[in-house]
Formats: sequence, C-alpha cells, structure tokens
Amino acid sequence: MELSLGLARRGLGNTWPNPSVGCVLVSPQGFVVGRGWTKPGGRPHAEAVALLQAGDRARGSTAYVTLEPCSHFGQTPPCATALIEAGIARCIVASSDPDPRVSGRGLDMLRAAGVEVSVGLLSDAAVDLNKGFFSRIRCCRPLFTLKLATSMDGKIAIASGESRWITGERARHLVHCMRAEHDAVLVGSGTVLADDPDLRCRLPGFDQRPVVRIVLDGRLRLPDQAQLVSSSRDAPVLIVTASSSELARVASLRRRGIEVLCLDHLEPFHIANELGSRGFTRVFLEGGGAVAASFLKAGLIDRVVWFHAPIVIGADGIDGVGALALSRLSEANRFVYKYSYACGSDTVTVLEAERAFVDRGVGKELA
Repeated sequence: MELSLGLARRGLGNTWPNPSVGCVLVSPQGFVVGRGWTKPGGRPHAEAVALLQAGDRARGSTAYVTLEPCSHFGQTPPCATALIEAGIARCIVASSDPDPRVSGRGLDMLRAAGVEVSVGLLSDAAVDLNKGFFSRIRCCRPLFTLKLATSMDGKIAIASGESRWITGERARHLVHCMRAEHDAVLVGSGTVLADDPDLRCRLPGFDQRPVVRIVLDGRLRLPDQAQLVSSSRDAPVLIVTASSSELARVASLRRRGIEVLCLDHLEPFHIANELGSRGFTRVFLEGGGAVAASFLKAGLIDRVVWFHAPIVIGADGIDGVGALALSRLSEANRFVYKYSYACGSDTVTVLEAERAFVDRGVGKELA
C-alpha cells in the first residue's frame, strides 16, 4: 500500500477534478505484476493502467488501491467491474470514496462478485493525500495551502517593496515542485503589480498539464504587459473579478486567451465555492499579505508551508500576512505543527489547521 500511495502522489496537480489514485497488483507468488496511477486529466484511472500492464497475470492477484474503485459509468467503465472481469482474488483499499456516486458501491460490487475486500490499511495517509478531493466533495471547495516565504520576523519585503530574494535558490526550486502538486496557484492583483510573477512551474517534466494561475483582481488592474498576460496561451490564467467590472476590459482579456470569472461577491468563501464547483481540489495560495489575511479570516486555510529565511528586516518591512482585525485572541486561526526541514540556508515548516474558523463567511472583498 505504501507503494500505491507513492504512485498516487505522482498524479497530484494533474488529475483534477478526479482524485489521484495509486494501484498495485500482486500475484499469488508475491510479485508485482501491474502498477498504475491516475493519468493527467483524471483518465485513465489507476486500476485500468495497472490491469493493462498486468494482462492475464492479474487473475488471482491482490489489488492494493488507495481509494475505493469507482462503480459508475463516466467517460470510462467502472474500475470495480474491470477488476472483477480481470479475475482478482482480493482487493485491499485504503479509503472509501466520499463521492456519492461511489461511496461504498464499488466495495459492494467487488464483494458480490466473490472478491475478498479489506478497507482501512493506511487510511489516514490516503485521506491526507487526497484531502483536496475530499474537501471538494464534502464542502464544495478545494484544499487551500498558504505558502509564506518570510524573514525571521515575518516580513516578505523591505519597506520599498524589494523582495528578491529573501529565500535561497533551493527554496525557490522547491516552490516550483509544490506548484506542480496543486491544480492552481492563486495570488492577488497587488502581488502581480508589485512583482510581475510568471507563476508557472518551470521545471523539466512538469508541463503535461500546466497549473492554472488564478488572479483575484476586483478592479481588473492586471496590465497588458504582465507576464501572466503574455504567457496566457502557454498556460491557463483565470481572473476573478467583480461583475461590475468594465465589459470592454473583460472582452480584451478574453481575446488574449484569459478566462475572466465575474462574481457578484468577492469574499473568499464565495470564491472558494466557485473554484470547488469548477472542479479544483488543491489551490496553492502564494500572496500577497492582503489575500493571505482574507483567506485566514474566512477560515479557509487548511495548510501552511512556511519558508523562513535567516534574515531580519525590521518593523518597517512589509508583513507576510495583512491585518486580521481580531477583537479576541480566541478568534485567531490556530495551526498544528506537522514537521520541518532544512532547505539550503532556509527552513521549511509545515502546519495544518487545528479547526475551521467558526464564521466562515467573514472576509472583506478582495481588491
């Protein structure tokens, strides 16, 4: 199952709106005869890939699958049916599927066909790996990971706005890898105006399905000269703006190949639901401080990846997180430490939300 989980991780960021699943087929003699993971776009499924590789050797084998095999007809036949027809003897599943179209039906199909079924092996790891998919199904919103790259005192730039580079080259390389494991990267218009970022994952081998670059731009301030605009036909860009935005400007951006989403409400909770309805499962929030504060205020940050550099900028620097306007300490988002590690001269700390903030609708509109 650990091998299946490792395979599933290879698909993260490439399979949405589907989960990323891993499957390993083991013969009665204990040999791996097939393995697979969900391919870009969510098709084919991991089980189909592993069965194709195994061929006739799948008969009598044990399937180790990270998520319950699907039981419904979509663009492809059900994976549960494919496993049954291949003649597997056992199916060990890490986690059941929260999708109501499946949700136990795949397991029932396998049992009804005489396949021995076991559920729960390494289930915590399997749910954690596909937490974004679970969130989209259960809460109609993706998993949000907040990336912070700050000085020791929590600053992302000096007073003049200069920020290149606070963290080192190895840390920046790692950020590209993290982008690749997410469906989308999200920033505010302030970050675009200040830094003119490209936001693509510029690493070899990560270009099969480019990450979607999302800009929250309530006043459509994105300039035509921005890298996001000039590269919009090479990698997708989605601008989220107010429904009252100038129609001519919206049309101009669309002609450049940019998708423009006009919403009546620009609070983070509404944006999160809209992204969930579009199939996004994992969103990497990269800045800036105002956007980070708004999503924190709304209780939408599920995970924090904090790059902290061995540098002190001082009180006149620009904060990594904007004002939260807390009236009581109990209103603060609390996170649970998971682990940390060195990355060149910097340190990376990973934390997860202790609980969802009670007032999930709170959050000022984004500029």
